[in-house]
Amino acid sequence: MSSVPQEPLTAAARRLLPGLVALRRALHRAPETGLHLPRTRRTVLDALDGLPLTVTTGRALSSVVATLDGGRPGGRTVLLRGDMDALPQQEETGLEFASEEPGVMHACGHDLHTTMLVGAARLLAERRAELPGRVVFMFQPGEERGGGARHMIDEGVLETSGGAGVEGAFALHVSTRFASGTVHLRPGPSFAAADLLRITVRGRGGHASAPYLALDPVPVACEMVQALQTMVTRTVHVFDPVVLTVARIAAGTTTNIIPETAELHGTFRTLTPRARRLVRENVTRVARHVAAAHGATAEVELEEGYPPVVNDAGFAAAARAAAGDLLGADRVHHLPEPVMGAEDFSYVLERVPGAMAFLGARPPGTPSEGAPDIHSNRVVFDEDAMAVGSAVHAAVALDFLGG
Repeated sequence: MSSVPQEPLTAAARRLLPGLVALRRALHRAPETGLHLPRTRRTVLDALDGLPLTVTTGRALSSVVATLDGGRPGGRTVLLRGDMDALPQQEETGLEFASEEPGVMHACGHDLHTTMLVGAARLLAERRAELPGRVVFMFQPGEERGGGARHMIDEGVLETSGGAGVEGAFALHVSTRFASGTVHLRPGPSFAAADLLRITVRGRGGHASAPYLALDPVPVACEMVQALQTMVTRTVHVFDPVVLTVARIAAGTTTNIIPETAELHGTFRTLTPRARRLVRENVTRVARHVAAAHGATAEVELEEGYPPVVNDAGFAAAARAAAGDLLGADRVHHLPEPVMGAEDFSYVLERVPGAMAFLGARPPGTPSEGAPDIHSNRVVFDEDAMAVGSAVHAAVALDFLGG
């Protein structure tokens, strides 16, 4: 056994940073959406090549699972996850390495997530001899749409060849809401469940000059939007948050025709099973009754989305302590309230205790107020944060395994 002291994780991660930046930019230039990401998977496999990993790829999706078996016998199994898919939007950042794929962009930071997971794999592989247990690196497509985490669970990502299942799980999500290199997390609900709603209001078409001879669905739909907002504020406990957004209203084809139908599309986001059930019931009731009050009808479709991300209290506390020991307590913060966005890492956390934390990635010098954040086609992340993220991944895994 070598007597040379192990290089600190933060210093090792900084040493890796130039290679991580190159990898991130290659991913950013060639984004792909959905469950099938052949170019992205090839890039990830090439980046992992040469490491002492057991690598498998998905059958029904372009996933990669890489397992690092530690050099010390026994021990537990921890999973680290990075998502790989992009969003269908046109990039407007002006970066020299901007997306070369029209209408597709890494606007949610998944290119950083993937790169940081590669960085963590390199850091932990360097420490393999002293590592007890095993680390599973979960490179996941289809987070934005498609529930890639659920598909990977079905294909066995939480199981290992040794028979022991994953016992803890951790993920990071970058955000420009926070200063670069800071970590933010909380126990309990951290991301919301997100369900889709589609409502078709059906009236009776006619000429715009004679609305009394028709049954106009447009004002009914407008009233429905207001009624749904009132329903949220008057039927759900104020400390059990719900966000209901009607994001699209579509009706008609021209100016002088009253259409037969009007459509509403949107989402509602909840943190608890009770609120989720209550909103589902009330959306249907309110839509149908508002329509009926005008002599119209409403067809309501509700599509169940991702469940909420619920951080295990014990794991979250341990992750916060590990990150604090690594970075200093002043750079690790309690997240005061949940984020009402959705994340399919929730499927993993339904099965095993774990946590998802935010990693600040706001470029230095950028004002904290008004900085474009995830899902903006103008969002820019500080690439230096990837060294911190890689090291935090590794530190949390080492702490969990006792290495």
